[in-house]
Amino acid sequence: LVFFDRHNPQALRIRIVFSLKNRGAYVPFHHQFLLAQTIKGLILIGGNKDYADYKQFNFSGLKGQIKISRKGLHFFSSKITLVFSAADKAFLDYFLGVLFAQKELSIGNLQLVPEAVENEDPVTITDSVKFLCISPIVLLPGTFNDDNAKRFISPQEDEFSDLLYDSTIARMEASGKYTAEQLADFYKFQVVADQEYLNRIQSSHKKFARIYPVYDSDVKFEVRGYTFPFTMYAPQPVQQFVYEHGIGHFSHKGFGMLDVANTDSKTSQSESKEEFNYA
Repeated sequence: LVFFDRHNPQALRIRIVFSLKNRGAYVPFHHQFLLAQTIKGLILIGGNKDYADYKQFNFSGLKGQIKISRKGLHFFSSKITLVFSAADKAFLDYFLGVLFAQKELSIGNLQLVPEAVENEDPVTITDSVKFLCISPIVLLPGTFNDDNAKRFISPQEDEFSDLLYDSTIARMEASGKYTAEQLADFYKFQVVADQEYLNRIQSSHKKFARIYPVYDSDVKFEVRGYTFPFTMYAPQPVQQFVYEHGIGHFSHKGFGMLDVANTDSKTSQSESKEEFNYA
């Protein structure tokens, strides 16, 4: 086990490395709910009741060498990674302790062995950042027997940015780390989609918005998730928050995780290649 640097201010965003025992095994194309169930199970079996309802974390989809079939995503690499971010170091220590106490995890058909933890490469966050989605962004909170969360909203519409602004400020306020005066100062906020990417996806008859299953207390409902590069214009603290905590709804269920484009990070490089496969 390689421990992350506790003195690194960005060390709460890490990459968990697993060994894959059965190459060629697969998970469903939309597998965030399987990861969410696994992570929730690990939190509970650890026995710390303080974290039973903890939600201040975010994670990506599984990353590795993949091939796509009708069954889903088949993984052929010996290593699979998961980017994981948490707001609280104590929680992260607790979670990693429980995770690495497991000899093996089964996610879909994958048999995974926890192997190491690596730091995410440090990035510079400013008030203008081009982000990649390494898990889908959910604009609307879904509930049982309600189709509103499946409604398509064009990224070019003001409503797209407005909904992300509302949910981001609400989450920043709930974190307790910002004063009312600071939050009131964070009014500048705009998400601008990479139009060239959207045109390329649409001309190849692929999709950047899909319906995803979400489970809450074993109740299934569906939400629409969006995956495309975009530039965000907002004050630096807001940019830092979404980089560390995700953007949109259901970050604790693996939605809305972002990476910074045009960096040397392993995640960014692999994601820029995989984006077209996932779309």
